[in-house]
Amino acid sequence: MYQEPAGQELAGHKLHYKVARSAYEVFMEEQTIPIYRGIGIYDVRQLPLATWNRTGGRGTFVQLDGQAGLWGMHVVEVPARGTLNSEHHMYEEMFLIIEGRGSTEVWREGSSRKRTFEWQPGSHFAVPLNTWHRLVNATSAPALVLVATSAPRVMELFPSRSFIFDNPLQFPDRYDESDGYFKPRDELEPDPESGRAILRSNLLPDIIHCYLPLDNHRAPGYRRMAVRMAGNVFFNVSGFIAEYPSGRYSKAHYHQAGAVLICLSGKGYTYNWPVGLGPRPWEVGEGHLVKRQDYIPGGMVAAAPGGGDWFHQHFSVGKDLLRVRAITAGLQLAEQGGQDKASTGVEIGQGGCALGYREEDPQIRKIYKEALEKEGVELQMPESLYR
Repeated sequence: MYQEPAGQELAGHKLHYKVARSAYEVFMEEQTIPIYRGIGIYDVRQLPLATWNRTGGRGTFVQLDGQAGLWGMHVVEVPARGTLNSEHHMYEEMFLIIEGRGSTEVWREGSSRKRTFEWQPGSHFAVPLNTWHRLVNATSAPALVLVATSAPRVMELFPSRSFIFDNPLQFPDRYDESDGYFKPRDELEPDPESGRAILRSNLLPDIIHCYLPLDNHRAPGYRRMAVRMAGNVFFNVSGFIAEYPSGRYSKAHYHQAGAVLICLSGKGYTYNWPVGLGPRPWEVGEGHLVKRQDYIPGGMVAAAPGGGDWFHQHFSVGKDLLRVRAITAGLQLAEQGGQDKASTGVEIGQGGCALGYREEDPQIRKIYKEALEKEGVELQMPESLYR
């Protein structure tokens, strides 16, 4: 029976206690596969994989810094000439093919209308909420798939495995079983709020080479389009595919934690540092606190990994264009509707959250030039940007 404290004593018997594990943390541990944590990964092909009975393949969870509790990610291997187990669930799910060729089957509970589409390295697709789906490997080598899910949020709101995995509820507004549902689309439209490019397509056959329109927000020559898939709500709040020219890099900018950049092509690195260090951390003797993550295609990095507003800055160092898929689920869910919001390319002096190149630490460009020289690439940043 609970006892109230006497006099000025504090209630309870512990002044320090462990934070309860989230439902998703418990779920991950129960799967008995590895869980990778950190600021990023040079290449997901380097991750250890273990037998994952629930999926029928091998896999590992990925929880980058600042991502926990917002959305989930894992890598799963589809057996050679085999399949993953059929499944359906009450959380959204998106897939990016890292290696392999095969197909995905999608159908509704109790329906005989099964839709099938093929995939290859660079294919990106989403399955509609709570539809049955199965991945089939068409080759004699394992296929590697990177998957993003809204499972952490759903498991937090509905801590019932039966509700999440055995629920027959259908969402016809998200999936109508039409023949063209997974037909790739390429018609761009302007975002009604920002005017920037949006593509609505449930399947992108090759996001490594698809066309990206000029945007210029993050850097000169920067290309970008937002992606909206499968009627998603959580994953359609934000998120995009972007490309940086060789020899160029983005302005430093900041926002809430939870964003992850997945490298699709080229080679690069990202700096992260707390806004509290100021715009020039090396100049004030705090350069050792700046975190750096290098990556190649298949690698990834958390932007703003500290759980709050962190400056982060992305650099293209290879001879090829640096292209990334940014998953930013959950970042805007807490924002108040109807309020003005500046693009992350708008500088701080103009009401945004980006540093102008002329304001950045001189060490940034010095280190970048050295990295380009090692790759045999010339700096392509106009000198006028620094004046």
